[in-house]
Amino acid sequence: MNKRKIRKILFAAAVIFSINAQGQNLTLDSCRNMALRHNKSAQISSEALLAAQDLRKAAFTQFLPSFNAAGMYMYNSKSLSVLSEDAVLPVGSLSSEGKFTYSMDDIVTVPYGDSRVPVNAQGQPTTDPSQFVPKHVAYLPKDALTFDMENVFAAGIGFTQPIFMGGKILALYKMAKAAENLASITVDNNDINIMIQTDEAYWRVVSLQKKVDLAKEYNSLLQTTYNNVKAMKDEGVATNSDLLNVQVKLNESEMTLTKAENGLNLAKMLLNQICGMDLSQDYVLGDEVSLSDDDINLNANIKQEINNRPEALMLEENINIKRAEVDVARSRFMPNIAASGNYILSNPNLFNGFDKSFSGMFTVGVGITVPVFHFGDRVHTLRAAKHQLRIAEITKEETMEKLELQANMKQNSRNEASKQSAMAENNMLHAEENLRTAQIGFEEGVISTSDLMQAQTAWVSAKSEVIDAKINMVLTELYLNQSLGKVKVPQIDRKK
Repeated sequence: MNKRKIRKILFAAAVIFSINAQGQNLTLDSCRNMALRHNKSAQISSEALLAAQDLRKAAFTQFLPSFNAAGMYMYNSKSLSVLSEDAVLPVGSLSSEGKFTYSMDDIVTVPYGDSRVPVNAQGQPTTDPSQFVPKHVAYLPKDALTFDMENVFAAGIGFTQPIFMGGKILALYKMAKAAENLASITVDNNDINIMIQTDEAYWRVVSLQKKVDLAKEYNSLLQTTYNNVKAMKDEGVATNSDLLNVQVKLNESEMTLTKAENGLNLAKMLLNQICGMDLSQDYVLGDEVSLSDDDINLNANIKQEINNRPEALMLEENINIKRAEVDVARSRFMPNIAASGNYILSNPNLFNGFDKSFSGMFTVGVGITVPVFHFGDRVHTLRAAKHQLRIAEITKEETMEKLELQANMKQNSRNEASKQSAMAENNMLHAEENLRTAQIGFEEGVISTSDLMQAQTAWVSAKSEVIDAKINMVLTELYLNQSLGKVKVPQIDRKK
């Protein structure tokens, strides 16, 4: 296969791909899914949710025992000695009271009459026991009480099991759980905002596409009128002024068409950016504006509906966090009880004299700490936490009132948009009838060119108002559902 054939095949494949890309049919749901996968803030909120889930799992581990191992080596430049020099200890006996004393056989004595008396170091008789000279002594050499501590090894492994911490661990777990719920609601709220942004961009493209079609239709209508007037001028039944008036309108319509096409291209680029597509990619939108024009009355259940809004759920979780903070502050008044166990290993060890070998022992115990007095610190901290809880409750009450007011405003806007759409439809019917009558009158020569173009302009304006009214109905319906918490986030695979 030569290079020319290869180029032809590649060119044909590129053309086919271009045709497929140009003819891609996008729906509102597909745009929403692409936007949710592409948006960076959605990715950030998803990561924040994962972090909150891990923190909740970390808080749960506080109910479980903790195990720790430790090791140590120490080098000492000197040995330890109990005595500073060799020592001797007097040998005596114990009295009946269990006190150390001397008997006459234990001390040096000299004859004194018929008996013997103690003497001091100078050989003089004495009755002071502190001056007695012992006859027998025990020799304690310094080396015998010198211990080699040059290399010291120690190791241990132990556990600590909380038994009662005043409810602090449970309160911290509840706080972490509420924070996880708050992060989850934040993800949904962020996704809803992305969907609203996508819907706005999507319906803007729909609106501008219809405006472009309308501009083309109007331009075609004026082109036909221009041809007819030109033919009439050639026959002498129309003036050059009439032809120039149509020419001006035709030029204006072409400029309007150019602006509409430019606006459509920019709107598509914005939608492409939101959906994560290439800015130059073209497509065809598959949805049409078809909504009911019936009025909506939600006064009976609006208070119940707004409780489903992410903002209301977030405020409730914030109250749960503040309530848990009150429990944490209250736990500082409670005693803390914990059990512990350890195994300690050392070299040298003193379990059986001084021995330069590894040996160890087990220890198990229960400890309790009871707070007594701290100059009101705990009292003030608890009061501050209760005030923060009350602030969160009042904030929710105020916000719910505003959300209810907003929902009523959105309801009124939706009903106004419905009436405006019906009115625009009615006006368009009149404009179409006027245009039909004007065209018949123009063909029969009873309507001037100016009157015909005036009817055409009124028809274009009426049809444009219908487009705007329909799009406004879609958006007001969307905003109403958002204010009532009815915008549901689709389940999608964000890894695609």
